[in-house]
Amino acid sequence: MDGIVMLREDHKTVEKLFKEFERADDGDHRRKRELADDVIRELTAHAWIEEQVFYPAAREAAPDTRDHVLESVEEHHAVLWMLSELDGLDPEDERFDAKMAVLMENVRHHVEEEESDWFPEVRKAMGRKRLLELGERMAEERHHAPRSPLDVPSAEAA
Repeated sequence: MDGIVMLREDHKTVEKLFKEFERADDGDHRRKRELADDVIRELTAHAWIEEQVFYPAAREAAPDTRDHVLESVEEHHAVLWMLSELDGLDPEDERFDAKMAVLMENVRHHVEEEESDWFPEVRKAMGRKRLLELGERMAEERHHAPRSPLDVPSAEAA
C-alpha cells in the first residue's frame, strides 16, 4: 500500500472511532473507555510510523515540507500527552469527555492540514513507486510501535 494511502486509512479509522464516541450514550462509560483505548492504540501507532518513517522521507523528498513536518511533530507532542492523560483517566471523571473532545479537535485539525496542505506536495515529489516502498516500511515499522503514547519520540519535552 502507498504510504499516503496508509496514513489516510489510519485517519479514517480514527475518525470512525471519534464518531462512535460522539454517538455513545453519556452514561455508557464502559463503551467510552473501550473507544478511548482504541483511539490511544491507533494514534500512538500512527504517530510512531509518521515520525519514524514518513516524516523523514517527506523532508528528504520535498524539502519545502520542513515547516509542515516540524509543526506536525509539535501537534503530535500535544496529542500524545492528551492520550497519556486519557489512558489513566476514569471514564466517569467529569473531565473525560471534555478531554476527548479537545483531542478530537486537535486530531481533526492535524488531519485536515496533512491531507489538504502537504500530502499532495509529498505525493508529487515522491511518485508512486517510492510511496509504495515507503508504505511497506511503514507497515513493518507499525509492528515496533510502542504501547505508551509517551514512548513516541515527539512526546518528550524539548
